[in-house]
Amino acid sequence: MNTHITYHVTHRTTYKYSEPVSISHHVLRLSPRATSRQHVLKSELQIEPTPIVLSQYTDRYSNSIHFLSIEGGHQELIINSTSAVELFSAPTPALEETTSWENVCEHCANHPLGDMLEAAEFTYDSPLIQTGPDYKDYAAQSFPSDCPVLAATADLTHRIFKDFKFDPEATTVATPLQEVFRKRRGVCQDFAHFEIACLRSLGLPARYISGYLETDPPPGKPRLIGADASHAWISVYCPGFGWVDFDPTNNVIPTTRHITVAWGRDYSDACPIRGVILGGGRSQLSVAVDVLRTDTPTEETAA
Repeated sequence: MNTHITYHVTHRTTYKYSEPVSISHHVLRLSPRATSRQHVLKSELQIEPTPIVLSQYTDRYSNSIHFLSIEGGHQELIINSTSAVELFSAPTPALEETTSWENVCEHCANHPLGDMLEAAEFTYDSPLIQTGPDYKDYAAQSFPSDCPVLAATADLTHRIFKDFKFDPEATTVATPLQEVFRKRRGVCQDFAHFEIACLRSLGLPARYISGYLETDPPPGKPRLIGADASHAWISVYCPGFGWVDFDPTNNVIPTTRHITVAWGRDYSDACPIRGVILGGGRSQLSVAVDVLRTDTPTEETAA
């Protein structure tokens, strides 16, 4: 029996500049990607002012990329992405029945064939994540000898959820991971980077995922339009199951509330918007994300 849910996602980014911008180039990762549990029904972009160049391609990880170029003086840039996606539930792997984490490490290091060859890339350091003994020591408590790899990862996810405090004021995009570890505070991007550093420090393949999360308003409060946000979580490779997602910010295995947009080695491979401008003076950025469930869950029974 499968459950599927349809969502409408709006991601509106507004840049306001104190002085005119003469040239603007941006790379966008805003289109959800198709996966075994996610169908993309629609994905559109509206950009003001109108770019002279708007092209689309895929990167090395098959993420959908848009490149835009704007010329001519402007003091405001609006990028509005709208998407409709259908998510399907998937059975949760039996965590205790998976192969040992040492076996995964050994195959990545010495027998990287087929899917394992692709996974092995995600055992190495990346621009924003460096492995090290501090991360390995933190992970060790969750990874005793011969422990099933997914059971151990679930325990690590739970410990990060308990030990780290969500605090949007504690970090920025540029905060080093060691500082996040020291403060044990940050946001979803920080927690994802930290868990990946722990896993890679053991020799396990782990990748970064960016996307959206359906959230609920506080009890008794109305749902606020545009109050959602981009989200980040991680995925670890397990032979026989493929990539399995974990969300350390919420201590869950993502199912039908996590909408995948892009993945890569770390945030630098999956950030929603990156760009360079000429001019502009001081800038002000505002982002509004809305994740709206457009139908009630539907259950299907296979014949």
